[in-house]
Amino acid sequence: MPVITVNWTDLERLVGASREEMLKRLPMIGCDVERSDDETLAVEFFPNRPDLYSIEGIARALRGFLGIEKGLKEYRTRRRDWKILVDKSVLSVRPRIVGCVVRNLKMSDEVIRSLMEVQEDLHWTIGRNRRRMAIGVHDLSRVNFPLRYTAVDRNFSFVPLDFSREMSIAEIFSEHPKGKEYAFILEGKDAYPMIIDAKNEAISFPPIINAEKTRVTEKTTDLFIDVTGFDEYADKALNIVACMLADRGGEIESVEIVYPDRVEETPDLSAKKIELQKSEIFSLLGFEISDSDIISALERMRFGAKINGENVEVLVPPYRADIMHPWDIIEDIAIGYGYEKIEPEYPATMTIGSEHEWNKVKELAREIMLGLGFLEVITFTLTSEKAYEKLRRKAKPWEDYVPLMHPLTVEHTIVRTEILSKLLEVIAINKHVEMPLKIFEIGDVVVGLKNRLRLCGCITHSKANFAELRSYVQAVMRELGLEWDVRDSRDPAFIEGRQGEILVNGEKIGVFGEIHPEVLENFGIRNPVTAFEIELDKVFYCGDLL
Repeated sequence: MPVITVNWTDLERLVGASREEMLKRLPMIGCDVERSDDETLAVEFFPNRPDLYSIEGIARALRGFLGIEKGLKEYRTRRRDWKILVDKSVLSVRPRIVGCVVRNLKMSDEVIRSLMEVQEDLHWTIGRNRRRMAIGVHDLSRVNFPLRYTAVDRNFSFVPLDFSREMSIAEIFSEHPKGKEYAFILEGKDAYPMIIDAKNEAISFPPIINAEKTRVTEKTTDLFIDVTGFDEYADKALNIVACMLADRGGEIESVEIVYPDRVEETPDLSAKKIELQKSEIFSLLGFEISDSDIISALERMRFGAKINGENVEVLVPPYRADIMHPWDIIEDIAIGYGYEKIEPEYPATMTIGSEHEWNKVKELAREIMLGLGFLEVITFTLTSEKAYEKLRRKAKPWEDYVPLMHPLTVEHTIVRTEILSKLLEVIAINKHVEMPLKIFEIGDVVVGLKNRLRLCGCITHSKANFAELRSYVQAVMRELGLEWDVRDSRDPAFIEGRQGEILVNGEKIGVFGEIHPEVLENFGIRNPVTAFEIELDKVFYCGDLL
């Protein structure tokens, strides 16, 4: 999740409240305070609130929540003769483009830093690592309108940002740091998106790199911002950036986007109207509150609101990209009302709890692994299809793994079906730790549509080998009270001839062996690694599995 670092002095000036008061109330709007010192504050927000990825967004939310400036904040745009002409050639490559102009903006160090950070955080979250959406920021004085958004071939050349010579697209992919990092987005394409100005000079190669020609500096006062992508997320990102810069005193001017079949004007900073029923609010909250409390709660969360009988009309600000359903607003009503005001109640039915069988098995396995000198780690249960590629394994959606309908990041697109890849990631980022390193995890996986319980352990040091690992597997199985056997395995994640399947009553319940060198290279691991993974639910009753 994004961690936003802000300057205390700047935040105090933007909010108009003391540090003590802000530190006390920040967790109530949905964030964790990571650290705070005399100069800076670092806070972590959930990915569903991208409007809070900047100091301006945090200040806007706090001013409302603290009652300093409540209600809907209106943002206005001026119409000018800024045009982008969209060529049909680009529609099959990256079809969506939106933009705006920001005038009279004082580009202080704080503004530049905030703009760069929000740009990268939006790329990572709603932009899916630039795949779904990417933002370009340009010095308006170097941009010659009207612009053309078109598609070009690999031989097209321009001077990319941070370089002093022209480079073709092919050269950017092979030589430019950003080209090498994001080439995967346009892999397999025969044409590439390009924004070209009236002087026939490129200003941006989205989603890879801008041109050096339009570099933003401390002397820049007017900006042109483009956002390209595939759907409405481009519009949402533009609205967030435009409102953020407007909060810094920038004047927003709209850009006319001329598609082959239609004309649009962006950004649309008008408020969106959503209607709720009070009965629905009370049902979801679990208690009733007065009309004045509903209005106050919504205004503290920076919504516009009015009540007519049973109907609650809510005006949603343009930067709230997360509001997709009336229930999202009801959640904000609870936050604005104050969770601390909700009185706890005993459940109507009293029962006596007992430990779940699943947890009994986990506790047994944990005690064994700790006794063998392993260190427990806890990793995310979400991963991506890339895990199979790194492990040299193949899998089919729904048959083997469960894809997420609306993943928040490109790293978390499916529910994990194994734990091994997660432990290899832990080893990869702990290369500095003294060897040997022995780690394990006991946790859930979802195979097909069924929950399963797995135990996975990894050992790494310069002489890690199959014989050492087998002794640990033997100790684990003995302590679990299981008679077991072994047979040859052909799992591509392990070295052939140095791996085996774990059998109980003739049924395969796991695998162990030396990790294949290609897998180690994929994860960036230098030392040999041995690992085992056991399906505990196949040999122990773990309760009713979903």
